[in-house]
Amino acid sequence: MSRHLRSVLVTGLAAVGLVAAAGTAILAAATSAHADTTICEKYGSTTIQGGRYVVQNNVWGTDQTQCINVTSTGFSISQANHNVPTNGAPASYPSVFYGCHYTNCSSGTILPLRVSDSRFATIQTSVSMSYPGSGQWDAAYDIWFDPTPRTDGQNTGAEIMVWVNHAGAPQPVGSRVATVSLAGGTWDVWFGNIGWNVISYVRTQGTGSVSFAPATFLNDAVSRGYAQTSWYLTSIQAGFEPWTGGQGLAVNSFSVTTGGTPPTSQPPTSSSPPPNPGNGRCAVTYTKNDWGTGFTADVKVTNTGTAPLNGWTVAWTFSGNQRVTSSWNATVTQSGTSVTARNLSYNGTIPPGGSTTFGFQATYSGSNPAPALACS
Repeated sequence: MSRHLRSVLVTGLAAVGLVAAAGTAILAAATSAHADTTICEKYGSTTIQGGRYVVQNNVWGTDQTQCINVTSTGFSISQANHNVPTNGAPASYPSVFYGCHYTNCSSGTILPLRVSDSRFATIQTSVSMSYPGSGQWDAAYDIWFDPTPRTDGQNTGAEIMVWVNHAGAPQPVGSRVATVSLAGGTWDVWFGNIGWNVISYVRTQGTGSVSFAPATFLNDAVSRGYAQTSWYLTSIQAGFEPWTGGQGLAVNSFSVTTGGTPPTSQPPTSSSPPPNPGNGRCAVTYTKNDWGTGFTADVKVTNTGTAPLNGWTVAWTFSGNQRVTSSWNATVTQSGTSVTARNLSYNGTIPPGGSTTFGFQATYSGSNPAPALACS
């Protein structure tokens, strides 16, 4: 979580401390990361991918030293030995974000964006994480909404947390109010208010990667009366809240794609030609977000048959020197220019007319045309 007051297990005394922390914290000016960069400053930050994303250390709940190693696609916690009570606020929220956070805005962002704007529904985000070592923590998105298009200070509308995984005793603020199936998983819904609404979606089976539209969770929150479509999305953040330990936790890759005008530092998002019908059982579409030296791709697999699809494979051949560096919602292997993606245990079955998505991140130089994909 961010210096936006912490939203986990806030008791009366803890909430007072959080307000003080948020009021006194000063965000360090962002620098730009090229080679791997180490940040140990409590509120130090840097940018990656030409400024499209900001990575922040954000140690707001303790004086314990924490360092992060920032790569071209994410970060890892290289030093941390936190030990704060698990019935209070976490020690920190190291994260990578798109949008605006306390006057620090990523380059070319279309945020803040009103939820009622048609572009909001087109936003997609993906993250791949790894969890070596021990400790007590959550791995979570923090998606912020405000009644105004503010780019500074504390948002006061709603904070939607998407707990991808967690370990140990910590629980979200408030109480559990429902269980829902969204974004390819089952989630326990928690609700509380600490001066703004906090809606937490805790995945009942933790995972290392997710891909979803923020609108999926926002629409559920609106249906419960916890958020409003007149509010503005201000930032999309992904990272970790450690209470104990924390060293080794890593965001391997993070992406946000939008349906609006792309930032000037990136060519427009492009898609493959019409879906490849494969063998009559499935069709596949491919959409990429390219920043000149690397890209992320979202791939949709649709069952076009009349019977459930039990297991799927997508294969393609790159035309250049593209190299896959990470993936989510599929096992992706590459040999030379040939790439194969296979379903994971939780998304291998697709009903007739249904679909699932997976994605990957890759590097390249030169040209990067969309490949022809085939599914089976």
